[in-house]
Amino acid sequence: MTIETVQAIDVHAHYGRYHRHEFPALINGFMSADASVVLQRAKRANTQHTIVSPYRSLLPRGEADVCAGNDEAAQVVRATPGLLQWVVVQPLQPQTYEQAEQMLQHPTCVGIKIHPEEHVYPIAEHGRALFQFAAQHQTLVLAHSGQPNSLPHDFMPFANEFPEMSLILAHLGNGPEALAPDITPDASLQVRAIQTARHDNVYVDTSSARSIQPGLIEWAVTEVGVDRVLYGTDTPTYFAGMQRTRIDQAELPDADKRRILRDGPAALLKRHGTDIGELPGPDR
Repeated sequence: MTIETVQAIDVHAHYGRYHRHEFPALINGFMSADASVVLQRAKRANTQHTIVSPYRSLLPRGEADVCAGNDEAAQVVRATPGLLQWVVVQPLQPQTYEQAEQMLQHPTCVGIKIHPEEHVYPIAEHGRALFQFAAQHQTLVLAHSGQPNSLPHDFMPFANEFPEMSLILAHLGNGPEALAPDITPDASLQVRAIQTARHDNVYVDTSSARSIQPGLIEWAVTEVGVDRVLYGTDTPTYFAGMQRTRIDQAELPDADKRRILRDGPAALLKRHGTDIGELPGPDR
């Protein structure tokens, strides 16, 4: 069996219309895709399960209709084998907690997604309520990380306080220089944060543009261990096939590649109540 035959689990994806006011329509269009296109690309990248949150719940920055996006995603995901849902929680909108409490009871909803940058709040100020909620439900949190409102080290006091939940820091190698080019790039932020974890409940996903650079994923595995690195694409912002090939071609043993692509995500999901073996995959 070659590594390309391993059916992956993509822990970080989206669907819907990408919408930034400052971007031209052409660029927004390139990064948009409905659920059927996301699923088609996942199939071509030999991905069995793709965990999505809707762009409608995240964009435009500071203006997203979070609840409407979550309601739509619940319907879309339940009707689309191969997709699973992150329910988006916005701490400045208390009703999203109530919504998440209901959706987390459904087997296709695996955890919560938070995005301090798009929702315009500092995680250092609002993280405790978010992580306490996640701990009460013993669930997973996928968190955008790397920009000023979401620096990886700012998550760590909460992850250390609440070991009942698990945190995936999104975007390996992402840093604040993406928004402020005058800042010196630092690709180590997520990895260094994980190294301060007091429990085995903090992970990083590979869903970044920087992850396609030679050496970064391999370095992360060396620094924190392969069990802490999970496959994510951020599709349709990025092209799923490209992100899959980066793992297939990584300078790592095949056992490590399989751990990143499938075994690690599957074990983490099962730890928090989602058994991949009990869920239908996409039609082939």
